Amino acid sequence: MAVTIYDVARHAGVSPRTVSNVVNDYPFVATETRRRVQASIDELGYRPNLMARNLRRGRTGMIALAVPELAVPYFSELSGAIMDEVAKRSYTVIIEQTDGDPDKERKLLQDRERSHLFDGLIFSPLGLGAAELAETSGKTPVVLLGERVNEGPFDHVTIDNVAAARAAVEHLVALGARRIAAIGDQPYETGETAQFRTQGYRQALAEAGIAEDPALVVPTASFHRDAGALAMRDLLALAEPPDAVFCYNDLLAVGAIRVLLQAGCRVPDDVAVIGFDDAEEGRYSTPTLSTMAPDKAEIAALAVEQLFRRLEGDTTEPVVLQAPFGLVVRESTAGIQAREELAART
Repeated sequence: MAVTIYDVARHAGVSPRTVSNVVNDYPFVATETRRRVQASIDELGYRPNLMARNLRRGRTGMIALAVPELAVPYFSELSGAIMDEVAKRSYTVIIEQTDGDPDKERKLLQDRERSHLFDGLIFSPLGLGAAELAETSGKTPVVLLGERVNEGPFDHVTIDNVAAARAAVEHLVALGARRIAAIGDQPYETGETAQFRTQGYRQALAEAGIAEDPALVVPTASFHRDAGALAMRDLLALAEPPDAVFCYNDLLAVGAIRVLLQAGCRVPDDVAVIGFDDAEEGRYSTPTLSTMAPDKAEIAALAVEQLFRRLEGDTTEPVVLQAPFGLVVRESTAGIQAREELAART
């Protein structure tokens, strides 16, 4: 039988109203009384009726999370991390898949009826550009994920995509690569993330004194495996194919590696490949995939913490919060490194 508020009151020797005051964190409860009630709650395993409590506070107890595609490992893994963080606050997550459709994304931000279904929104937009996002406002707190300029009413959690891309290409340069391709550029308004990664790619080449070959920068309409495969076929058809490839996510890299292996190329001996996102798939691919790893757990923690700050009444100006990233070296580039080290010793 479930433990009730009356059971806790009898155990602690207080009234049910006092237990309610402790559960709802009212300030006017004596310290010793609060300690005794909390001890009884812990000992009996009492779980407050969170739905009723949230309704009394004018809340639903729900947080919405909107991402473009759950089939993309980065978004599914990030969603899991966000759900874990939200659960720590006794809230529930509603997940919306937008498919990058501007109308779906616009509806999430503007539909007044839907806003009554959740207290806050963590949102990774793909179809809406920065200008339209900047014009959107509402009472429901929103935290953006991904690469967007900080002009508008929303907080924003991201990583430094320019620096991360530069580090990826610097890794390839350090291995001796000189014809380094980039797969994933998206030169249109909503392709900010890809554009920042292209900036990092170009910066790394310039710092290494390597002239950029425009033919080695291949745009893609999506970050899917098939787009990576198609781009790699185009690169192999060049008179001078690349000796290394920086892919803007791990799925593009997996598609590129498949084409390379089918063409008889050895990875990384003939062509080194690095991805981005540190998706689980890359840890089990053949060869395993070197990648740039955003700290997804930290992204989730920052986004949820900032959203709940807004829910508790924080009205300060919107902020940009950056999570860390790191280089993960695996077989798709480590072979070249081992060969260079061997050559240096002989």
